[in-house]
Amino acid sequence: MTVRAAAAGEHPGLRATTLNEAFQACVERLSNQVALRTPGGGREITWREYADRVRRLAAGLAGLGIGRGDTVAIMLRNRPEMFLVDTAALHLGAVPYSVYNTSSPEQIEHLFADAGNRIVVTEGRFLDTVLSVEAPALRHVVVVDEPRSDTMSLAQLEAGGERDFDFGASWRAARPGDIATLIYTSGTTGPPKGVQLTHGNLLFTVRSISEVVPVRPAGRTVSWLPFAHIADRVFSHYAQMLAGSTVTVVPEPAQILDVLPDARPTHWAAVPRTFEKLVASLEAAGIADPAALAPEAAERVRTDLGLDGADWLSCGAAPVGREVLEYLSALGLPICEAWGMSETCGLGTMNPRADIRLGTVGRALPGVELDVAPDGELLVRGPNVMVGYRGDPARTAEALAADGWLRTGDLAELDRDGFVRIVGRKKELIINSSGKSMSVVGIEQRLKAASPLIGYAFAIGDRRPYNTALVVLDPEAAAAYAREHGLSGSGLAAVAQDPGVRRRVEEAVKRANAQLSRVEQIRGHAILPADWLPGSDELTPTMKLRRAEILKKYAAEIEAMYAAPGS
Repeated sequence: MTVRAAAAGEHPGLRATTLNEAFQACVERLSNQVALRTPGGGREITWREYADRVRRLAAGLAGLGIGRGDTVAIMLRNRPEMFLVDTAALHLGAVPYSVYNTSSPEQIEHLFADAGNRIVVTEGRFLDTVLSVEAPALRHVVVVDEPRSDTMSLAQLEAGGERDFDFGASWRAARPGDIATLIYTSGTTGPPKGVQLTHGNLLFTVRSISEVVPVRPAGRTVSWLPFAHIADRVFSHYAQMLAGSTVTVVPEPAQILDVLPDARPTHWAAVPRTFEKLVASLEAAGIADPAALAPEAAERVRTDLGLDGADWLSCGAAPVGREVLEYLSALGLPICEAWGMSETCGLGTMNPRADIRLGTVGRALPGVELDVAPDGELLVRGPNVMVGYRGDPARTAEALAADGWLRTGDLAELDRDGFVRIVGRKKELIINSSGKSMSVVGIEQRLKAASPLIGYAFAIGDRRPYNTALVVLDPEAAAAYAREHGLSGSGLAAVAQDPGVRRRVEEAVKRANAQLSRVEQIRGHAILPADWLPGSDELTPTMKLRRAEILKKYAAEIEAMYAAPGS
């Protein structure tokens, strides 16, 4: 197997059949260009240096007895070593996977037992957690920054390579059907499942994305979402291997809006919460109506944000409020909403840059088929669909039909042009005491869109006579309110009790209710004096609501809303 040269102007990895081939094509074409960098350029690694490190790390892993099909666990913040180790494992024929950094020892034990990894690569801040895990198969702990006597440093791993290791034969041995990574689901409906994705799955997905939106050859992007999430792997790691992008690696997700002016991405994918914060910051700076800005003023704003060179922006994971989409579009930053799940390599549909339909998640990626089951469930079939869950044929059979259709669990509508509108989740429906079914996601989206003060909304009403909601304030919007009203120094709990805040949330609920049917409307709400953070009792690491846990944790507050006089 040889790497075929790309034609001038096309993606270096376009003609590759495996991720290894794609990576090596980038090294050949772009050897002296920067592949990986940290914010401000404190560290910069060229493609040639990247390739040299990958060769040494692959040999080091082989020296520890890691080979084809073996799993390699990675628990790191977004940093260059994350890419180096993952790519080295791929070139060895191993299966790298990432662990969410917020995982508890019990959660890590489940993953290590399921994956059966004999090695984990981590960093000092997570070392105590990793070492507390009961993992009989684990033999080697590699620490990239602060090794201890009972661990190995990354330098030791690189220096201890197998002498007769044939690197070229190793990476060329990969086949499109080989497993390239495991993506563990967030576990909202049971123990996390290991989604098995192949080289072919991932290359197909990245190529299909590039047919819908331009992925600029040798462009720029950022890695800032958790590497355990398929979105970051696709948009930064695997897309880089196709296009030869320079990736700025952001260690703390909260830094992303500050880093954009330095990274200046040519494409950028984010979650709804990030775009909501972006709009809130612009409104706080006095830009109430971006459509009223002169063209040169709008360009200055885009430049200050670091998005003046962005060919496209994308968002998935959850619906984005229409007001946010319209605001950014008026500023010249339209968002191509997309839909996907781990089982579809993160993407299944996407809005084309030239034909964005607000309220939809776009059309099927080229080569992907869509259908809607009689009960409204979205079905997907195509080369982006996983081969199954690791070691779990029963749950694989539940998700994948014999003819290849993946049951997504999402309820959807397709219009005559093939655009998809997600209307809810099969397991996220409210069925009230009168038997009326409602989409809980749709209700929550209306509440969040009604006020920048609302960070999260959680609707309740299953088997109840009417709907209520728990409201969590947005920390940044709450802090801005506190400064504006002389409440500086007050914590979130105090702001939640402020009469003005409570009045604004009450007004927001009324605005949301005006856009909901009578049966969907919220008749009671409670503002919680706390923030919900990724990896907490309330949110998964990918910021999905842990519905069962929330219902249990806030049972008293929920019952109080239904017991209130006049309810």
